[in-house]
Amino acid sequence: MARSKPMGLQWRSSTLFIVSTVGIGLFTDLFLYGLVVPVLPFLLKDRVHTPPEQIQNNVSGLLAAYAGASVLFSPVAGIIADRVPSRQPPFLAGLTALLGATLLFAFGQSLAVLVVARILQGLSAAVVWTIGLALVMDTVGPENLGKTIGSIFGFISIGELAAPVLGGVLYKKAGYGGVFGLGGGIIAVDFIMRLFIIEKKTAAKYESTPDDRADSGSDSDLEGSEPSESDPLISKKSEEEAYKVSPGSHPYLRKFPIAYVLKDPRLLVALLLAFVQATLLSSFDNTIPTVASSYFAFDSLKAGLLFIALVLPYLLLGPIAGWLVDRYGTKPAGVIGFGYLVPVLILLRVPHAGGTDQIVIFCAILALCGVGLAIIGSPSIVEASFVVQKYDKANPEFFGEQGPYAQLYGLNSMVFSAGLTLGPLLSGGVKESAGYGNANLVLAVLCLVTAVLSYVFVGGYPEWVRKRWRRRS
Repeated sequence: MARSKPMGLQWRSSTLFIVSTVGIGLFTDLFLYGLVVPVLPFLLKDRVHTPPEQIQNNVSGLLAAYAGASVLFSPVAGIIADRVPSRQPPFLAGLTALLGATLLFAFGQSLAVLVVARILQGLSAAVVWTIGLALVMDTVGPENLGKTIGSIFGFISIGELAAPVLGGVLYKKAGYGGVFGLGGGIIAVDFIMRLFIIEKKTAAKYESTPDDRADSGSDSDLEGSEPSESDPLISKKSEEEAYKVSPGSHPYLRKFPIAYVLKDPRLLVALLLAFVQATLLSSFDNTIPTVASSYFAFDSLKAGLLFIALVLPYLLLGPIAGWLVDRYGTKPAGVIGFGYLVPVLILLRVPHAGGTDQIVIFCAILALCGVGLAIIGSPSIVEASFVVQKYDKANPEFFGEQGPYAQLYGLNSMVFSAGLTLGPLLSGGVKESAGYGNANLVLAVLCLVTAVLSYVFVGGYPEWVRKRWRRRS
């Protein structure tokens, strides 16, 4: 006998609403993260009374505190999410830490309080990125993951774009109350949407329509969804054998089964892509406000406006880049995206202190960087999901009913947060010791190495490598 349906079951469990809720959750995280980025240098100066020579290091430390907390908590969030019956309760719980962080930022009067606020913000980010991406995977299936992630990232880039601008405006016009009052309002909207969500697997327990079943992508097959250079070489049977878990695997792996998949170089390089992407993003967040102040004597409002040049291309091109990943695979996006960023980052050595002409040059190069960030936005997650699903399909009893996807996204979030931690420390440290141009040169070298590794590992080994192996065998 069918159970009584919850009110609004059809729209609350629809793909559109679930994906929109995750998008709003990620938007909230990035919006509140970005809301204080252009304000931090001025907040440290005006409220905490930090000496000018210590502001850059303290900004880097606050950005790193956020990322460090996310690094530590992301694996825990993944394990919890794969073991609880529903992903909704921990998804809701993450907002508690975010609310606490917002209140501390609004009323904190010392550097220690601001550090605690950033740590709580990092805990919340670990939850929303880990469980949110697992919800997306459950809902749309891996064959639609690239374009969905691209669309979500395009949408949340609005938060990245608007937050620094609004943060600068509100800080200048309404003070701290205006900045963090807006943050509280966005948290309220996010909470309501998370409260109303009904997961696909929960909705399936009630009477469902054909459309409901068609929407669900949790059981979808990834075969053929990603063009992989290695797929035609081996039969389906031998391919499954290649992904089989060894019978004598350590009992520890059953508690954290995603650890077994870490032996696969494709997954390791996919995680590296996420790490480098985050390093780039946090480096921009760390250096743009201080460069704007030192090069162009910009205040918080004008420093925030510079982020438009960086994020607008990401907003416009993110969904297109994600669709191309679904259509042509992850290797082209990884190689082209990171390879393209090498010369563009080197170009950031060109701008220097000056007037309008230097501002225009700086904005133009930031826009070119935004194009590269759009290209590298989704291949990491799509590649990692592809590899893990291969293992999950070959070992359903080992990975459990829900699979290891929340653990995967917890691991991805941890690596991404590690990049967010390194970015401010690397860019801020090199900028202080060797200048802004050399800081970007270091990032360019990192992108070059990542592009080479993407060519070799992402999406399978290149054809010429496999031909050489066949001749040797």
